[in-house]
Amino acid sequence: MVWVLVGAGVVVVLLLVSLVVMYNGLVRARHAYQNAYAQIDVQLSRRHDLIPNLVEVVKGYLKHEQNTLAAVVNARGAAIQARSAAVGLPGDPRAMAALAGAENALTGSLGQLFLVSENYPELKASQNMHQLSEELTSAENRVAFARQAFNDAVMTYRNKRDTFPSNLVAGMFSFGDAAYLELDEPHKRAAPQISLDNQ
Repeated sequence: MVWVLVGAGVVVVLLLVSLVVMYNGLVRARHAYQNAYAQIDVQLSRRHDLIPNLVEVVKGYLKHEQNTLAAVVNARGAAIQARSAAVGLPGDPRAMAALAGAENALTGSLGQLFLVSENYPELKASQNMHQLSEELTSAENRVAFARQAFNDAVMTYRNKRDTFPSNLVAGMFSFGDAAYLELDEPHKRAAPQISLDNQ
């Protein structure tokens, strides 16, 4: 009888230890993707901070393209708002979808700005424009790397959350879903390119 009680006690202790290990693993995975999102936020902030400088450089040359400039400014504002909302909810499916949509819109408006700027040789030759274009390309690359790290961390978390037996622990302690930061049209995510050759 004593051995039965000891055996039952050992089983209970092992179950409790397993529960704690699985719970802690889920918490660590959640913290990892939250930290990875913080890196995306830093890079998006850097990208957003470059845009007013770009608009100022371009404004003098594109006097007849105010709609294009307004579209960039408005898209930047929407992207900043979506980024601010996502900071408090990294991984939240709605927040990630809103952020991806806003960033896609911003990338599209920047692409349109660069396309229009092709018609202005003096702007293409501007050293400031060249430097801002390079900085924006660098920011785009950093966002892409940070996004990949975030998506990898989300995958790790989702694997832990969805596999047996940790899915039981995740359900008991309400570990919610985490969404990837995906872009609707990845080919449009490429950094906007501008030819700065003097032709």
